[in-house]
Amino acid sequence: MEPSDAPRRPAPIVTDDSAVFWDAAAEGRLVAQRCAGCGRLRHPPRPMCPQCHSLAVEVARLSGRGTVYSYAVLHHPQNPAFDYPLLAVLVDLEEGVRLVSNLTGTDTGDVRIGMPVEAHFVATAGGATIPVFRPAASA
Repeated sequence: MEPSDAPRRPAPIVTDDSAVFWDAAAEGRLVAQRCAGCGRLRHPPRPMCPQCHSLAVEVARLSGRGTVYSYAVLHHPQNPAFDYPLLAVLVDLEEGVRLVSNLTGTDTGDVRIGMPVEAHFVATAGGATIPVFRPAASA
């Protein structure tokens, strides 16, 4: 890969709680924590269930399919790691988890609340992979 072709997007900051999420993303899988006590899915990853306060955690694979809950078209301030305008989205996944991400593969004027989207994975600087979203193929 030529230096100009190298991914510019910054790598995620991995913590003890989020490592499982980022490890799965590196394999092209989208996951969330599930409380082993009450079964509630949660994201972002954290050490304790906000519902029942259990510390027992399972990992649940997610479909990657969802809808746009909200979005913003970012213009400024610009960071050289991204292309602008940048679409920031809140995505409600089918399983009930909401993620903050980017929307790719569409023009800013075509984004709509309730728009069906699906996850795909892009490389970052440092060799990591992160989930972003694009319009669903059936949309």
